[in-house]
Amino acid sequence: MSAAHPPASRKEFPYWLAAAIAIAIVIAIFVAANDLYSQVFSIVVRGLGITVFVTVIGFALASALGLGIALMALSESRVLRQAARFYVEIIRGVPILVLLFWIAFAGVPAFVAGWNWVTAPLTQAGLMEPLLVRDISLLWRAVVALTIGYSAFISEVFRAGIQSVEAGQIEAAKALGLSRFQRFRLIVMPQALRTILPPLGNDFVAMVKDSSLVSVLGVADITQMGKVYAAGSFRFFETYSIVAYIYLLLTVTLSLALRALERKLRKGAHE
Repeated sequence: MSAAHPPASRKEFPYWLAAAIAIAIVIAIFVAANDLYSQVFSIVVRGLGITVFVTVIGFALASALGLGIALMALSESRVLRQAARFYVEIIRGVPILVLLFWIAFAGVPAFVAGWNWVTAPLTQAGLMEPLLVRDISLLWRAVVALTIGYSAFISEVFRAGIQSVEAGQIEAAKALGLSRFQRFRLIVMPQALRTILPPLGNDFVAMVKDSSLVSVLGVADITQMGKVYAAGSFRFFETYSIVAYIYLLLTVTLSLALRALERKLRKGAHE
């Protein structure tokens, strides 16, 4: 029984992409021609910079932290391995929204109290001012929450990618006298990247969408700008249609860019 898959050598025309582009263009023309939708778009799009900032900074920090946790999970030290496993399982078990609230309204006040306790002698000597909870902006509380939440998932992506590299190549690198860092940088990571990139890209796109959760803290991202406008104008259909349209433009564009990067990496690996 033959499989119902097209031959690998024949490229299938992306009809879905053509349809999506056509719809996006039609919507863009409609928004530009309609005064109400133009007004909604001009207000909602003001939050785009915050959305991009939260996503890029949060994902960069989450990737760095996730890589560190993955290396701990693959360490020869039992303590580090167990600590990494504990972190991943606990953080993955908490919904992002709950983690966001906890970091913003429980974690930050606890951190401020601890910081002021440690620096009390310097404060009493007049060398520094005590830290206040309001000194830590809600924007950065949101970034920290997304960083911690996503680092647990990203660490598993890195761990699986690193473990996918054949042990024989690592042993050969050891025989050549390469240090642990050189083996990681020259042998392991370049090969693991091809395995890591697709799920890592999925996490990046997911973070674009989950960045909308920061609106619950009043951070002026796309969703918050739409929420404020809709609450004042009662134009809920128009507002949230525009919000969804902007997020779709972001996520679909990112998905296409990531697929192009994957193809480029695969092509480079075969050359």
